[in-house]
Amino acid sequence: MPKVSSVTVPYASYLRVYEPLAAFPEPERGHWARYACRPDRPSYQDELRRSLADLVPTPPVPVPVHESSDAFVLEVDGVLCVCPWRTRLRGWQAMGELAGRLPLPVLDAVLPPVLRRQTAADYEQWLARNPDARPWIRTSTWQVPLHWFVLVSDEERCYDPGEGEAPGTPPVLRYRTPMVQARRRVARSLKTLRDALDEAPLIEGLVDVGRWLEEFHPRSLVELDYGGLVHALPADELDEDHSAADVAEGIEALRNGDGEGAGEAYARLVERWRAVRDLQFAN
Repeated sequence: MPKVSSVTVPYASYLRVYEPLAAFPEPERGHWARYACRPDRPSYQDELRRSLADLVPTPPVPVPVHESSDAFVLEVDGVLCVCPWRTRLRGWQAMGELAGRLPLPVLDAVLPPVLRRQTAADYEQWLARNPDARPWIRTSTWQVPLHWFVLVSDEERCYDPGEGEAPGTPPVLRYRTPMVQARRRVARSLKTLRDALDEAPLIEGLVDVGRWLEEFHPRSLVELDYGGLVHALPADELDEDHSAADVAEGIEALRNGDGEGAGEAYARLVERWRAVRDLQFAN
């Protein structure tokens, strides 16, 4: 049997914000400065494995008892940027979203009502002491939400099919963009969509993610990472996936009054991501 650390855990995508080290107050700033020097920093797969491992015991542990002291770290133009995991906060938020995703009998079987009530009470108490808390990471399973692609451009796309000189290297598909660019794209796209459409899920998602981005330092970096989805999709589909370009093309078409062009771009996106979501129901 393989070690737990060697198992690949699919199938989640991520939207992350990396803030410059100077944005963190002491003593947290010192902690991240020391952390960045570690040679053995864990990966997103390690983060997901730890979360899933907490669900194995009976009863499960839906939210860690202690907040994670881990983070993702990047150095950009000589500036150290940090994206804290904050798994405890994200665990509480995920618990709040489960009720709308699972039938009640299934939810009760996975997470008994008494456990959910206690977890919710713990979150309320914690939130009263930390009213300004927000996560640096958003997660989505079996898809990349379409409004995430508004934040980035096709020129910022980075696809590495893996393997190469290092056997076992997994594929990577991600985008990275400066915070100022992400905010500008959100604002410009929202204006176009509101002028062209009465209401749409894309508008709601953009409003939400736009408010979230405003919480961070303006010199932050935004990363859209396909994460574990790269293990669920064939290499040729990953290579041909230019969803950010399709989203940009659709919004530009709306801006120019080209409803037919916008519809064609949207149809490509819907077909691509419906096929991905359908994989979760395959044997």
